[in-house]
Amino acid sequence: MGPLGPLGPPAPPAARRDDVRPDEACPDGASRADVVRRGGAAFAVAYLRAAAFLNLLAGVWASFGQSVRRHDAEVLYTPYLLTAGFASGLFAAFLAVTMRRGKRAAWILNVSLSGVFVLALGLAMAFPEVRGHPQNWVSLAVSALFLLALLAGRDAFRARGDRSNPALACGVALAGTAVCVAVGTALVTATGAARGATLDDRVAYTLMRVISLSSGEGSSPGVTTPGWVNVVINGMSALLFLLVLYAAFRAPRGRELLGPRDETALRALLERHGGRDSLGYFALRRDKSVMWSPTAKAAIAYRVVGGVTLASGDPIGDPEAWPGAIEPWLREAREHGWTPAVMGASEEGGTIYARHGLDALEIGDEAVVETAAFHLDGRAMRTVRQAYHRVRRSGYTVTIRRHEDITEDEMAAVLERADRWRGGEGERGFSMALGRLGDPADGRCVLVECRDAHGAPRALLSFVPWGEDGLSLDLMRRERACDNGLIEFAVIELVLRSGELGVARLSLNFAMFRSVFERGARLGAGPVLRLWRSLLTFFSRWWQIESLYRANAKYRPAWQPRYLCFRKTSDLPRIGLAGARAEGFLATPRLPVPLRRAGRPGARDRDGGASLPVGVR
Repeated sequence: MGPLGPLGPPAPPAARRDDVRPDEACPDGASRADVVRRGGAAFAVAYLRAAAFLNLLAGVWASFGQSVRRHDAEVLYTPYLLTAGFASGLFAAFLAVTMRRGKRAAWILNVSLSGVFVLALGLAMAFPEVRGHPQNWVSLAVSALFLLALLAGRDAFRARGDRSNPALACGVALAGTAVCVAVGTALVTATGAARGATLDDRVAYTLMRVISLSSGEGSSPGVTTPGWVNVVINGMSALLFLLVLYAAFRAPRGRELLGPRDETALRALLERHGGRDSLGYFALRRDKSVMWSPTAKAAIAYRVVGGVTLASGDPIGDPEAWPGAIEPWLREAREHGWTPAVMGASEEGGTIYARHGLDALEIGDEAVVETAAFHLDGRAMRTVRQAYHRVRRSGYTVTIRRHEDITEDEMAAVLERADRWRGGEGERGFSMALGRLGDPADGRCVLVECRDAHGAPRALLSFVPWGEDGLSLDLMRRERACDNGLIEFAVIELVLRSGELGVARLSLNFAMFRSVFERGARLGAGPVLRLWRSLLTFFSRWWQIESLYRANAKYRPAWQPRYLCFRKTSDLPRIGLAGARAEGFLATPRLPVPLRRAGRPGARDRDGGASLPVGVR
């Protein structure tokens, strides 16, 4: 939903009975029309999956593929989309995926193609040599049944694509064809396969192969190419076809990003309810969008990544108003064919999301330190205590200040150091990072600086407010050449001096799969748990999964579970990929900014003018 109006956000439209995805179960008490509609949609998706399977099977099972192709060659007809090949199999699989997501454009394409196919096959039945084969009647019946299922389930396919998709698909097709023809013609010329052919003949040969994958020898008899050249041209043609499909069916990019009025309203909600969730302040990232409840008492901060509408943490505001924000958010996901998911929901938030049809999976725990109960005494804290005193004896000191108490020149120096200490690594953070440092609007954030005996800065931490008496870790930076233990020293100093800021609780790093490492190391752990722990330990060599858990366990925190909420188990790979992209672990190639803006007239830059995150939580 866009920026707030003078009287708050408008109420979402009433839900329609047919506002469902094709793969959603039919609820009890549904009318006969609902059953027919959803049954037709489910059959259409199942048919496309079967066609994809048979096509791919024909590609690896030679005798079956030859039988299908022989039927077609002998004036016989196979059902719609069954042509025995990898290309048609991938095409059918793509249509099955887009149809399962309720894409209206995919429904229109299937109705158009299958309608032409059924009409052509029906007219061909007028010829004795065609209607004399029983297989053709089976093909006609199956294809007609698929077309009827599409028409019956038309209301289930309402997911809209981006308005620029048709123009973008045409542009990709024209530009891609020109590139493929130019490269293919150059290969044909370089291999000396067309010594007696003119340039027009070589271009015609390449164009015919790019468009139809046929040899084009009839139109260019003087061109004879090596087999590998044809393979290269066919490969470029297949890649171009996939790019055109992606451009035609891509999901919308999402609504307008967080604006000043939305941000002001969110800050007002955080003042009243910000103490409920340590991740609440991160909803103020300016690369997120906001969905408001009709009463404006609750909101969901989310971002659309790769067709996944990814919310972070719990909804902001009054828990009684959370359903009013969750329902329009889920409805928007259905309307655009997005996959809904929530990263880092608390147990309370996960319970509310589960009531709206989402499942929950525990993905880790958040380390929360109660400052009043923290101490360095006892055998369990011996290692931490020794490291703390060692750094302190070396002359290191810690300065703790609110951002609003730091001058502009000092903050500029802090930003320069934070960027330099990052060492050129990619920016990361989405659900547990603010995405900026030193913004005047974030004056209540806390900066912790660690300096050596000579007063030179060596490490820094920044925390965002967590209600009135809490802080939540945003970023950590330290000079690579400095002594070990500076981050731990700064954290302990903040905890010991928390009374100066009125801080009673401190949210530190998030430890993924913390319970696996803890329970898997205990006596009596089962074989599955030990195997799972071994796999996570292996991957920790690259992703620091176990080290994050160990680094936080030393503070003896209270562990708060966090959950990933999702609709279907089959969506988890897609959600995982979108989450990795949002957090900055995976980067995707992007067009230059002018081209992106040209593809979306009037749209704002997706970065929303915000600086990128300078830390990993």
